[in-house]
Amino acid sequence: MAQAPISTPIAGSPSDGKNYTVPLIILTSLFFMWGFLTVLNDVLIPYLKNVFELNYTQALLIQFCFFAAYGVCSIPAGGIVKRLGYQRGIVVGLTIAAAGCFMFILAANLLLYPVFLGALFVLAAGITLLQVSANPYVALLGPSETAPRRLTLTQAFNSAGAYLGPIVGAALILGAVADSASGADAVKMPYARLGIALLVLAVIFIFVKLPKIDEPGADKGSYADALKFKHLILGVIAIFVYVGAEVSIGSLIINFLGESHIAGMGEEEAAKYVANYWGLALIGRFIGVGLMFYVAGNVMLTINGIAAIILLAVAVTTGGDSAWMALIAVGFFNSLMFPTIFSLAIAKLGPLASRGSGLLCTAIIGGAFIPLLQGVIADSVNLQISFVVPMICYVYIAYYGFKGWQPKGPST
Repeated sequence: MAQAPISTPIAGSPSDGKNYTVPLIILTSLFFMWGFLTVLNDVLIPYLKNVFELNYTQALLIQFCFFAAYGVCSIPAGGIVKRLGYQRGIVVGLTIAAAGCFMFILAANLLLYPVFLGALFVLAAGITLLQVSANPYVALLGPSETAPRRLTLTQAFNSAGAYLGPIVGAALILGAVADSASGADAVKMPYARLGIALLVLAVIFIFVKLPKIDEPGADKGSYADALKFKHLILGVIAIFVYVGAEVSIGSLIINFLGESHIAGMGEEEAAKYVANYWGLALIGRFIGVGLMFYVAGNVMLTINGIAAIILLAVAVTTGGDSAWMALIAVGFFNSLMFPTIFSLAIAKLGPLASRGSGLLCTAIIGGAFIPLLQGVIADSVNLQISFVVPMICYVYIAYYGFKGWQPKGPST
């Protein structure tokens, strides 16, 4: 899944020696929850594809509507957080996300695909507000020099949610009989329970006492000023194609494994391998963090990009076990790409870092467009060849790690 945006550690983060363990534990639950909710889309795609007899392009509108919310809502969400504060922003985000979950019940009752798409957009809008609120809050809860460690830890739980999402979704959704008359009913209970869980979290965040922290320097400069930095512009593109590639692969693993010349798996069994794709990203994150004590981030990004290209080349040109195992293995090399691109892109921005962060968060909209493009190619050529789309994305990511990341002052 597209990883939660990492805010740059802000100069002036509290270093007063206070223990923020309890607030961090509470905030970590949010990272787990939105990881879980986001990756459930990988199960919804084949499920609703069968229910509504969709082609790949139509089915991948699921990811389009979900990730379009990042592009539409990221900057407005920043304004909401500025006005309400981090804690209230989290409460509003949880409430909106819960409303999106409950809309699934309406969509199943009406048996209308556009209503499902609307529910996904509302759900994602709430998650976007959660991310804009929670990530900088975690960065600010303690000394700035330890912010990357806190964010890495909380995002590990995000990956844990991403790992469990397909497993639970396979059991509760794909285990049901999907027919056009009643198949959509299988989503009612899982999403109703998720909506209730989100509302419970919202109530907790209303009453829990969390530290009040002001973010200094957030209003300095403009987005136009930030865009004068070439490495930031290239980084925005890198985030766009990275999220798009990661989401494309996760979205189509179940269908890929169902191909007769690949594995011929049923959807419920194949969903377990989606979990492995996200689980490898979790493992890779911990291994990568250790390696980055010895290897520069841009070098790691280049290596991981090249590895992903090679694995996708195997997935596109072979069949059987070698093809699907190579596709799943890409998850391991995805692990450090988002945080590494993000940190390289905001380097040397100074007081414009928050503006740069906002632009990078907006670029998550790549998860809307890249999968849709792959769906068009899957329909017009075939599913296996369509994985050339994420392969091209990783070519750009390898370039960004090799050269595009180099910080340059604002161009005139």
